[in-house]
Amino acid sequence: MKLSPNTNPPEPTNLLIRFHNQTGAAVDVTGKEHGHSSRWYCHGCSEISGEHSLSFARDDANAHATACRASYHRLG
Repeated sequence: MKLSPNTNPPEPTNLLIRFHNQTGAAVDVTGKEHGHSSRWYCHGCSEISGEHSLSFARDDANAHATACRASYHRLG
Protein backbone atom coordinates (compact mmCIF):
# COMPACT_ATOMS: atom_id res chain seq x y z
CA MET A 1 0.00 0.00 0.00
CA LYS A 2 1.41 3.36 -1.01
CA LEU A 3 0.99 5.96 1.71
CA SER A 4 -0.13 9.45 0.89
CA PRO A 5 2.33 12.32 1.37
CA ASN A 6 -0.44 13.76 3.54
CA THR A 7 0.28 11.25 6.30
CA ASN A 8 3.46 13.09 7.23
CA PRO A 9 3.37 16.59 5.72
CA PRO A 10 5.98 19.17 6.73
CA GLU A 11 5.26 20.61 10.16
CA PRO A 12 4.02 24.20 10.15
CA THR A 13 5.96 26.58 12.40
CA ASN A 14 2.92 27.06 14.65
CA LEU A 15 2.05 23.34 15.01
CA LEU A 16 0.76 22.51 18.49
CA ILE A 17 -0.63 18.97 18.13
CA ARG A 18 -0.71 16.38 15.34
CA PHE A 19 -3.31 13.60 15.26
CA HIS A 20 -3.70 10.98 12.53
CA ASN A 21 -7.06 9.93 11.11
CA GLN A 22 -8.12 6.34 10.44
CA THR A 23 -6.10 6.17 7.21
CA GLY A 24 -3.04 7.87 8.68
CA ALA A 25 -3.58 11.35 7.23
CA ALA A 26 -2.38 14.12 9.55
CA VAL A 27 -4.82 16.36 11.41
CA ASP A 28 -2.83 19.39 12.57
CA VAL A 29 -3.82 21.76 15.37
CA THR A 30 -2.06 25.08 14.81
CA GLY A 31 -2.11 28.52 16.39
CA LYS A 32 -1.38 29.76 19.88
CA GLU A 33 -1.73 28.06 23.23
CA HIS A 34 -3.76 30.91 24.75
CA GLY A 35 -6.79 32.79 23.55
CA HIS A 36 -9.14 31.84 20.73
CA SER A 37 -6.54 31.50 18.01
CA SER A 38 -6.15 27.74 17.49
CA ARG A 39 -7.62 25.79 14.60
CA TRP A 40 -7.22 22.39 13.00
CA TYR A 41 -6.78 21.18 9.43
CA CYS A 42 -7.22 17.63 8.10
CA HIS A 43 -4.75 16.65 5.38
CA GLY A 44 -7.03 13.74 4.43
CA CYS A 45 -10.30 15.50 3.61
CA SER A 46 -9.13 19.15 3.70
CA GLU A 47 -11.68 20.12 6.37
CA ILE A 48 -10.63 23.10 8.47
CA SER A 49 -12.09 24.43 11.68
CA GLY A 50 -12.75 27.96 12.79
CA GLU A 51 -10.63 29.60 15.46
CA HIS A 52 -11.21 28.36 19.01
CA SER A 53 -9.42 27.89 22.29
CA LEU A 54 -6.69 25.25 22.22
CA SER A 55 -8.68 22.85 24.43
CA PHE A 56 -11.73 23.05 22.14
CA ALA A 57 -9.63 22.77 18.96
CA ARG A 58 -7.77 19.76 20.41
CA ASP A 59 -10.96 17.93 21.37
CA ASP A 60 -12.65 18.74 18.05
CA ALA A 61 -9.59 17.67 16.02
CA ASN A 62 -9.36 14.42 17.98
CA ALA A 63 -13.04 13.69 17.33
CA HIS A 64 -12.56 14.44 13.63
CA ALA A 65 -9.46 12.23 13.40
CA THR A 66 -11.36 9.39 15.07
CA ALA A 67 -14.18 9.54 12.51
CA CYS A 68 -12.41 10.63 9.29
CA ARG A 69 -11.48 7.92 6.79
CA ALA A 70 -10.39 10.23 3.98
CA SER A 71 -6.94 9.92 2.50
CA TYR A 72 -6.18 12.33 -0.29
CA HIS A 73 -3.96 10.69 -2.88
CA ARG A 74 -2.60 12.45 -5.91
CA LEU A 75 -2.27 9.91 -8.67
CA GLY A 76 0.34 10.39 -11.29
